[in-house]
Amino acid sequence: MLTASGLGKAHGDRVLFSDVTFRLAPGRRVALVGGNGTGKTTLLEILLGIQDADAGQVHIPKGRRLGYLPQDLSAASDGLVLDEVISGATHITELKDELERLEHDLATATGPDHDRAITAYGDAQAHFEQLGGYAIESEAHRVLAGLGFAPDDASRRVKELSGGWRMRVALARLLLAAPDVLLLDEPTNHLDIDSVSWLENHLRSYPGAVFFVSHDRDFIDAIAERVIELAGGTATEYVGGFAEFVVAREERIAQLEAAAAARSREVARVERFIDRFRYKASKARQVQSRIKTLEKLDAIEVPKKAELVRRFSFPEPRRSSRTVVEMENVSAGYDDELVVADVNLVVERGQKIALVGPNGAGKTTLLRVLLGELAPFGGTVTVGNNVDVSVFAQHQAEVLVPQRTVLQEFQSGIEEPGKRNLRTILGSFGFSGDAADQRVAELSGGEQTRLSIAKALVDPVNLLVLDEPTNHLDLPSCDVLEDALIAYPGTVLLVTHDRHLIRSVADALLDVRDGRARWYDGVPDEVLTPANDTTSRRPAGSKPTASVTANATPRTTSKSANKAERRRASAHERTQKSDSTKSLRKAVATAERAWEKAEATVAELQQQLADPSIYDEPEKVLDIARRHEAAKELAATRMAEWEAASEALDGRS
Repeated sequence: MLTASGLGKAHGDRVLFSDVTFRLAPGRRVALVGGNGTGKTTLLEILLGIQDADAGQVHIPKGRRLGYLPQDLSAASDGLVLDEVISGATHITELKDELERLEHDLATATGPDHDRAITAYGDAQAHFEQLGGYAIESEAHRVLAGLGFAPDDASRRVKELSGGWRMRVALARLLLAAPDVLLLDEPTNHLDIDSVSWLENHLRSYPGAVFFVSHDRDFIDAIAERVIELAGGTATEYVGGFAEFVVAREERIAQLEAAAAARSREVARVERFIDRFRYKASKARQVQSRIKTLEKLDAIEVPKKAELVRRFSFPEPRRSSRTVVEMENVSAGYDDELVVADVNLVVERGQKIALVGPNGAGKTTLLRVLLGELAPFGGTVTVGNNVDVSVFAQHQAEVLVPQRTVLQEFQSGIEEPGKRNLRTILGSFGFSGDAADQRVAELSGGEQTRLSIAKALVDPVNLLVLDEPTNHLDLPSCDVLEDALIAYPGTVLLVTHDRHLIRSVADALLDVRDGRARWYDGVPDEVLTPANDTTSRRPAGSKPTASVTANATPRTTSKSANKAERRRASAHERTQKSDSTKSLRKAVATAERAWEKAEATVAELQQQLADPSIYDEPEKVLDIARRHEAAKELAATRMAEWEAASEALDGRS
């Protein structure tokens, strides 16, 4: 399919990579990994002929077709979604045009020309049928459904869609074209969990070669048979998925370290001999021999291990109330059109919750309601006391100031720097040394995202709201984010399609789909990797349906039916449990607010008693002292009431 031999590329004095050699055989699926700036996208563009290599060559057999999905698209098409997707299958559309021409020839030809026209038309028709030309439209609908489009979205214009949904159109167009070699640059960036699962199944059975860049470990593990790592200017190929790659890489580094240590010992031994006998004539020949031996010893470069950062120390946030936010019977949407209905949710202090479900189902809508950016149609939203929020939105990196340095931009988002060393904090997010003095405009997309995340995490807040934080990040940066969130002492609401990050960080899931929000303790795999049914999902920017759809009908096999029945029973039990503890949870929240109010009164009176000026008025001092004692007694009573309510709630949980 494709062979790369000795490829090299440099930007000025900086060598991206050299001597990159590999082969893509039919059906082979290869993941390309490496840090930001190592040249992954450049290598893809060299394979496509968009860029020229400084050394080496790419061989593609004649007649083989390559297809490419870049990270960013050019101007959007003015055509309909379905037409745009079908237009990608040029091998079929061109044959269809040929059939139409042959039909015209068949209608006008006579004699021997008519016989030849019949033969040519028959051959073309057979080829058209073999390629699936008659089923191309239904196949386009199938691919669009798998990528999250509702049936009526096929007749929408591409330019009406948001950037993320345009990327899905481009991906659908590419998949329908079915080139011999698929080259994909971060294909999961704009997909939800459902669509990622569908794409995995599609690519696993893809007959051509697949060469893709991704930071999604689960996606790599599900697709790749081999992994090529770009690091330190070289490319190393490993057999297996991501898990095998990690093990093999560690083994290889250990072998290189051992070889480098042995070489160092040999160099030291030879140098000692040379230094000892350099000026003895009787040893001159042996010294020269040792010098030549030293010159022949090749240096062994050991790849630097990615530093999985655990050095980031969060500033201690103030303690929020036990109930961080509560939604009761919340319904919300846009322009009088319903998106989610009857949402009951209690987020408690310290919980880390991942919101999953199809794009357009209402995850961001719920977050906007929670943050007060969108008023609900009905129901109530109660935010607890002392809740401080920091938000990372999908397009946060776009508001960075290009002219600032990384350090200046980082400083601009910190309310109270205190005595913290900001360069050290930036270093823990991958901006060490001179990297902190780079201009924001010089950073890659992944580096800008990483800087935005650092800004969101650095202030002492007790509630983090993160919407797709891993888009454009490389694997080491995802490690930084994962470690930071695990260490974070506050509450997290996380929207992401990265299942590895969810498994590592989240202790509960909120599955938002079909107009409902369903709570799951833990991270159930059947929720995280849903079955590939084509439930309708609507692109951002379109009007959501006003009706709340029922759950999809389970498959009819007894095993899956029983599983679905167990899930429904479990969900019903959780709902009943939530309803039965609703009054207790409200009592705990009420008692906690009363206790905090009483403690505030005690603190205020203590402050008055600490003022030396009041002691010139003895009667005033006695009055404040009596009120202070009464306030302490009331605070103790309120604390006991809160403890009793909490124990009652714990007993029912």
